[in-house]
Amino acid sequence: MFGITGLGKILILFGAILVIVGLFFTFANKIPWLGRLPGDIYIKKGNFTFYFPLATSILLSIFLSLILFLIGRKR
Repeated sequence: MFGITGLGKILILFGAILVIVGLFFTFANKIPWLGRLPGDIYIKKGNFTFYFPLATSILLSIFLSLILFLIGRKR
């Protein structure tokens, strides 16, 4: 299906994605507003806490879609 070179390119792409995700997780706590946007759902009742970063997820989705659109347009 893929040749040796095709498989190598796929592995390089996955490696680059893993590096980017790793850098994001490493430096995410340095961005003060990430995860605390208006629209993020946070419910705390007694010993139960529910947190769903809805607005943060939407913002990251738009950002990643824009990046992938620009990469796809370049090809």
